Amino acid sequence: MSSTPVTMVRIYLTESEGRLKSLMATLHDDEKVRGVTVFRGISGFGKSGKVHSSSLLDLSMDLPVVIEFFDEPEKVEAILNRLGNDIDLGHIVSWPAMVNI
Repeated sequence: MSSTPVTMVRIYLTESEGRLKSLMATLHDDEKVRGVTVFRGISGFGKSGKVHSSSLLDLSMDLPVVIEFFDEPEKVEAILNRLGNDIDLGHIVSWPAMVNI
C-alpha cells in the first residue's frame, strides 16, 4: 500500500454566522477539494467564552459547526490564504497527514 501527503484542516464556526453555505460552495465548486465533512456540535465555546449548546427543551440554531477537509499541501495553503480574508485565522487548525492510495 502506498500513501501520499495531504494537509488536514478544521474550521470552527457557529451556525448563526451564516458562513457554512458559502464556505461549502467555495470548497466544492471553486476549489474542488478531495473531501469535506461538516460536523454539528451539541456544545462548545471559543475565546469569547460564550457557550453554544442545545438541549431537548432548547432547539438552538447557534450550535458549533466544524468543517473538516483535506487535499495536497500546496492546494490547502492557497485555500487557507484565500479563506484568511473571510474567517478568523484563530478558528482554523491544520496539520500534515497521509492518505492511502
